[in-house]
Amino acid sequence: MLVDEKISVLEAVLFASGDPVSKQTLCNIIDVDEQSLDKLVVLLRERYLNISSSLEILELGDSYQFSARREYAPYIKEALEEKKNATLSQAAFEVLTIVAYNQPVTKGFVENVRGVDSSSVVNSLVEKGLLEEAGRIDVPGRPIAYKTTNGFLRTFQISSLSELPPLPDQEQQISFDDDITEEGETTED
Repeated sequence: MLVDEKISVLEAVLFASGDPVSKQTLCNIIDVDEQSLDKLVVLLRERYLNISSSLEILELGDSYQFSARREYAPYIKEALEEKKNATLSQAAFEVLTIVAYNQPVTKGFVENVRGVDSSSVVNSLVEKGLLEEAGRIDVPGRPIAYKTTNGFLRTFQISSLSELPPLPDQEQQISFDDDITEEGETTED
C-alpha cells in the first residue's frame, strides 16, 4: 500500500468509528508499526491544515480520534440543540405509544400495528434517544427489539412507565361496526 493509500485508510477508519481508535488497532489495519502510524497522522493533520478544514485528529492516550476544531463548537451545539428540540411527528407519537405500552417490540410489530413501514420513524426515535435496542427476539431472523429510554421518561415528564395513562377498556373503544351519527342526525330504531 502506498503512503497516500495508508493515509486514506487511516482517515476512513477514524471517520467511520466516531470513537477513539487504539493505535494498535490502527497499526494492525494499516499494517504499519506505531512510529510509522504517528508519521501518517502528522501527514493527515498537515493535509487538514493546508485546506483549512474544520476537522482535526486528536491523540487521546494510546488512541486517535476525529474531532471538529474547538472554534466550530458553537455551530455544532446549535445544530444539535435544534435537532434535539425538533417536534415529533404524528407517526413518531404513534410509534412511541406502541413501544411504550408493548415493549420490548420489533419494528415488524410496530409496522403490523400501524399498517405502514415504520423503520425510518423507529430509527429517528433511536437517534433522538427516545428508543433504544433491547436485545434480540428469539425467533427466526432474530430481529432487534426496542424499548423506551430514560430520555423518553424525561421528555414526557414521568418517572416510570407505570405513570402512563391506562389504555381504554374494550367497552370504551369504538368499533368500526358501531353506528356513529353526527350531531343532529337521528337513527331509526
